[in-house]
Amino acid sequence: MTSTLRPEPIETERLTLVPLRVEHAPEMAVVLSDPALHGFIGGTPETEEQLRVRYTRMVGGSSDPEVSWCNWVLSFRTEGAEGAEGAGGTEGWRGGEGRTEGWRGGEGTLAGTVQATVTSAGPDSAPGQGAVAEIAWVVGTPWQGHGLASEAARGLVRWLEARGVGTVVAHIHPEHQTSAAVARACGLAPTDTWHDGEVRWQRRLGGPVGEREAGQRASD
Repeated sequence: MTSTLRPEPIETERLTLVPLRVEHAPEMAVVLSDPALHGFIGGTPETEEQLRVRYTRMVGGSSDPEVSWCNWVLSFRTEGAEGAEGAGGTEGWRGGEGRTEGWRGGEGTLAGTVQATVTSAGPDSAPGQGAVAEIAWVVGTPWQGHGLASEAARGLVRWLEARGVGTVVAHIHPEHQTSAAVARACGLAPTDTWHDGEVRWQRRLGGPVGEREAGQRASD
């Protein structure tokens, strides 16, 4: 794997994971506008202008050549959506018909984000085990309950594995059962390590899915 990864479109059963652009800010400000999304992570929903500023920084990338910031928005791919495994199609969902006005590339309605911070030579990178990617996800409230976060996270992990990433981690609040279910769906397992009040979940790629990693519980 090269020292710098750049996000590419990723296709899943119902979604296209589209590399983040600053132009996504107006629609994403609506998608992420529910204060309930901050119940476990703190903070408040960002305005369109705040998202533009943050997205500009994220798209610009890390100043550290060993760190790659990879960010995507989740876009419905209306073609073939109905009948997909684990899906009931998009009919009846808010935004489920797919809205393309104002968006390049014929993208459908946006529903959330996934991200991966990939470190080529991090503290968890053992010789020969590849880079470490910390992943995260969020799906807007109107689209929750349909397995989209799990679908997107699995697609992201497959993409990372194909590019030589050796370890995937996520940090999840111990009471956030929905995020824990997403982590399990893409093969991560909880460890005994805590960071800022969250449990570290981990998977070594190229090995058994859901392999539990040894660790020592630390106080937050």
